[in-house]
Amino acid sequence: MQLGVFIPIGNNGWLISTTSPQYKPSFDLNRTIVEKAERFGFDFALSMIKLHGFGGPSGFWDYNLESFTLMAGLASVTSRIKLFATCAVLTMPPPITARMAVTIDSISHGRFGVNIISGWQRREYTQMGIWPGPEHYRRRYEYCAEYVTIMNELWQTGRSDFKGDFFQMDDCRCLPMPTEKIPIICAAQSDNGTRFAARYADYNFCGSGGVNEPTRVAASVARLVAATQESGRHCGALVLQMVIADETDAAAIAKWEHYKAGTDLQALAWRDAQAEDDPNQDPYSQAHKRRTLGVDKLPTNQGVLVGSYASVARMLDELAGVPGVQGVMLTFDDFVIGMEQFGTRIMPLMRCRNAIKVAA
Repeated sequence: MQLGVFIPIGNNGWLISTTSPQYKPSFDLNRTIVEKAERFGFDFALSMIKLHGFGGPSGFWDYNLESFTLMAGLASVTSRIKLFATCAVLTMPPPITARMAVTIDSISHGRFGVNIISGWQRREYTQMGIWPGPEHYRRRYEYCAEYVTIMNELWQTGRSDFKGDFFQMDDCRCLPMPTEKIPIICAAQSDNGTRFAARYADYNFCGSGGVNEPTRVAASVARLVAATQESGRHCGALVLQMVIADETDAAAIAKWEHYKAGTDLQALAWRDAQAEDDPNQDPYSQAHKRRTLGVDKLPTNQGVLVGSYASVARMLDELAGVPGVQGVMLTFDDFVIGMEQFGTRIMPLMRCRNAIKVAA
């Protein structure tokens, strides 16, 4: 099973709480985390893009770096780990994103990929006057399909004459071409999104949920596997999981209960109000998926593994055994401490990484 880290490009990482570790994002912080990930043999690091925070007493995600420029900087100080930046497709024309990706491919010597997000949080875009209106919810994956098609044409041939409903290229050029294939990741959960991932992405994040329920993702992964069978392409299933670990189960649970006690209800309410804009009734759409995955009342948006180092290693091995799972991307309550704990105390206990340890 591949290992990745979802680096904290926004303040406070992925805990929407006033009692969790409070910190601002910086290049130095993310460099420390990615250098640890590379040293411990992680396969990839990914940074999100968030353009408007959730507010509340914690000021959740009110402070954010920019994804492509951050990953360009990290590409220059790493040598092995794969790096993914996130593209909010409504903010940049596909030829610009394609050229930025080629530039970071050059910096990283072929270690770069792009995460595509279609845009679900209206306020991110209305603040800049670029929200296309509610029709975007219905057609956003058609928009993304054209977007990715143009980028792939430019990366593969150096030019595009694509004509679609959203984009019209006129002998568009992008040279040099990348030194390696630039993989596409997305995090589509709905039926429309899953079909998009199966047709256009190389990896897709499937919905994790609950606390200490690593196999809960099985149904979401199965939906992706079925969609790839229809498309005839391979799209690997990745799972997002938060790790809160300590010497004993009791100590880890005590930290988790402390974080839950400080849950920023105002920030959660703001987030959920934004998600309700999407009229899609699919249980895995933004408006419904947190309830579907059992995380709507938790101070995070992902499944959480809470326990001793041995317990977390066991649960990750269970996750690795879910049919179709190709990798896991991790977040932590405190990233610097959490990465060190993971690399020195949890990874040595993970059976699913034995082949990597032998190779090393």
